[in-house]
Amino acid sequence: MLATPGHGVLIDFADPAAPVATNVPLDLVAAGLTILVTDTGVRHALADGDGGYAQRRAEAEAGMPSRVRHVRTENDRVRATVAAVEAGDWAGVGALLTASHVSLRDDYEVSVRELDLTVEAALEAGALGARMTGGGFGGCAISLVHEGRAGVVRDDIDAAYAAAGLPQPVHHQVVPAEGARLLTELGAREAQEPASHDEPAGSAGCPRRCRGSWSRAPTSRASSSSA
Repeated sequence: MLATPGHGVLIDFADPAAPVATNVPLDLVAAGLTILVTDTGVRHALADGDGGYAQRRAEAEAGMPSRVRHVRTENDRVRATVAAVEAGDWAGVGALLTASHVSLRDDYEVSVRELDLTVEAALEAGALGARMTGGGFGGCAISLVHEGRAGVVRDDIDAAYAAAGLPQPVHHQVVPAEGARLLTELGAREAQEPASHDEPAGSAGCPRRCRGSWSRAPTSRASSSSA
């Protein structure tokens, strides 16, 4: 809800009662980059309380070394990513995304086979970086890719899934966009109408299950949708 086009949102929870949100310029289009969101199709329940996300949080709060290490190093990676974005160091941003996935996989242990396969295939296809998103145990992964290689990365991920005997994932090519907002009845009707070729798709075009404020970017072929 706090996002603006061409920006990421940095939220500082140092004071949980009064988090501070800052818009960070993130002009991927100007850098010739895009985000490829890959929906693995694996569903998850984060508040299960029986060995999943709730258990990981309890372990972190109890001081389990690997869980605490992930939290601390992830905070450091967030700060480093902001610095890299501000410096235009996109290779550095990609490396930090991948390091985040490794930590989520090994220290926090919330990844799954499909997420790991997506990240590995994306990197092998030339993505600058990739990582799972959200609370893990399924859902989506994101890959930071050069605009011209988005189709190659997407196709190589699909090929990796086919080789592993897994159902094909769904892809969305996106860029940062305006955050969610309350629509009037008239605005809601207009949002349901197809946008003209001269108008960028707004946040109404975002992937349904992949959180964040993004609009779809043009792709070389139509993305399938499970909505």
